[in-house]
Amino acid sequence: MTDTPDADTEEKTEAETKKTRRIAGFARYLAMAVAVIAGTYHVYTAGFGTPGAFINRPLHLAFVTILAFLLFPAREKDDEGVPWYDWLLLIISVPSILYIAYTIEFGTLAERSGDPVMADLVFGAITILVVLEITRRATGRALPIIAGSFLAYAYWGRLMPQPIIHRGYSIERIISHTYLTTEGIFGIPLGVSATFVVVFIILGAFLEVTGIGDWFIDLAYGATGKTTGGPAKTSVMASGFLASLNGSAVANTATTGAFTIPLMKRTGFKSRYAAAVESAASSGGQIMPPVMGAGAFIMSSWTGISYVTIIAAASIPALLYFLSIGAAVHFRAKKQGLEGVDSEDLPDPWHLLKTGAHFLIPLVLLVYMLVQGNSAMKAAFYAIMLTLVVAIPLSTAKEFVGALTNGDTSTVTRLGRNAVEMGIAAMERGMRMTIVVAAACATAGLVVGMVTLTGLGLKFSTLITSASGGVLIIALILTMFTSVILGMGLPTTAAYVVLAALGAPALTAMGVELLAAHLFIFYFGIISAITPPIMLAVFTASGIAESDPWKTGFTALNLAAAGFLVPYMFVYGPQLLLIGSTTEIVIGATSAIIGVLALSAGTQGFFYTAASYLERAALVTGAVVLIAPGLMTDLVGFGIIAAVFLKQYTLNKGPGATPTAGAD
Repeated sequence: MTDTPDADTEEKTEAETKKTRRIAGFARYLAMAVAVIAGTYHVYTAGFGTPGAFINRPLHLAFVTILAFLLFPAREKDDEGVPWYDWLLLIISVPSILYIAYTIEFGTLAERSGDPVMADLVFGAITILVVLEITRRATGRALPIIAGSFLAYAYWGRLMPQPIIHRGYSIERIISHTYLTTEGIFGIPLGVSATFVVVFIILGAFLEVTGIGDWFIDLAYGATGKTTGGPAKTSVMASGFLASLNGSAVANTATTGAFTIPLMKRTGFKSRYAAAVESAASSGGQIMPPVMGAGAFIMSSWTGISYVTIIAAASIPALLYFLSIGAAVHFRAKKQGLEGVDSEDLPDPWHLLKTGAHFLIPLVLLVYMLVQGNSAMKAAFYAIMLTLVVAIPLSTAKEFVGALTNGDTSTVTRLGRNAVEMGIAAMERGMRMTIVVAAACATAGLVVGMVTLTGLGLKFSTLITSASGGVLIIALILTMFTSVILGMGLPTTAAYVVLAALGAPALTAMGVELLAAHLFIFYFGIISAITPPIMLAVFTASGIAESDPWKTGFTALNLAAAGFLVPYMFVYGPQLLLIGSTTEIVIGATSAIIGVLALSAGTQGFFYTAASYLERAALVTGAVVLIAPGLMTDLVGFGIIAAVFLKQYTLNKGPGATPTAGAD
């Protein structure tokens, strides 16, 4: 297996966009204790039931707030030790967050519903400011600025132009709506973070800490390494799997990229291309079932569509996305004449399967329980428990049993301590990774609260419909740009929540299927991680590859071109979302596969041989034509693509064109 990351590497990958600071002494032990207690609490409630929303969500936010003030500095240069003002903020913020749980528990809030007292407003104002600050520290300024703009809009609405003008709301009304109800901070986004998201992040942390994640990377490397462009294909497979679990394109880019990017560079890929492959694959992991970066759970809560239906519907589009990136890697490697890695330098995938097939058991159980209709939290709980079991080597288990039989207390103590240390490390890592998502979800709740309070969602839908003139393709393009812009700099869950409140209603109002509309904005919110100018995943990969981030960003967009095409495909052809008869689904999937392969060939400049600019344009045109539903458009698209292939095949019979070494 590959080596597990050392402490320094972990320190660099725990934050979504910012580095955590170094702490020691009491602060270090406090952070570890809070993380372990919080992780244990969430795993326990996943298995045995959660308390009410106004108990569970404030507790979750309080845990995250403590960790955020201990681990994330207010300024990047304050990267060591916890200053006095962070201790003060911590002392003020936690009671403010937990106050709402206290008032609900003792029934006083219900008695004065609609008439908040001064304590409600003071603690509410503090909580709003605290949420904005921890989000700024953990994710950067983008989301707090967006949330602040929505708060300002709620207050100064009477000064806004048509059609977004409204009567305006008092500060007291804004605070009570966002703090004392489930329409704001403690709404659906934080609720999903406090239940589904956190437990799946902890599951991902257990997979990492126990080495099972490394086993998956090795398996992908062994299976694809000797093929054309093998190391890059390893990146696509490993990143797609791991990013689906950890919910962060940036964190996954940093984690798997530390292994895959240097490997790609050693086998001949240019720095910027290696970084582009990793960032595009890690971003796409957010759309890969069964977890989809926790987006599937929020989507289910938001739309009322069952979780199983969502992940089933998302499966074909996700496979199309990764097929397109894998094909792009293959075509580029062919164009540059790059071969795979020698077999003797690769892990033996069959040996890995023989010795580590049991590592698949937790994930198989997870999927089985989800398909059988069990709750996602319950499935994740049992997957975590099984991960602890299967991660213990057989030799260690035999040693432990032998020590118990022989009464060797020192060995029992040592092995028990090692197991406890592993569990603590996983809990601590999982909760640290949760900070970014939970803070973003709480702030996204502020945005949603202002949208519901002001009715902006309906106004935005009207605006899109009006600007598009009722033409669906124009509405889709406008929604795409809105989704990419609003999604920039935001974690997956926060981006989806903001867009679900604004973009999706406009599409459903124009007749788009509910699930297709939500997946459409979800895809483009995710693509923003590799879209200039913010492109957080690209900046992370560029740092590892030592490449120019802007050139890397445009290369990543080139690689992920199918990410811009597939959402249009499933809006116009819902068969890709498993809507329709089996024959319709098979035909739709087949045409989509041909389309994304042609698109990858066109963008990379290689099909059967190196392609001319005219051939590349024809391939892209054929792929775009396949978007439109109908037999005639499919035949036209197939015809264009087939003509290019036959031309290349006829003129270049044999092994293909001479590779253009060093092509970029």
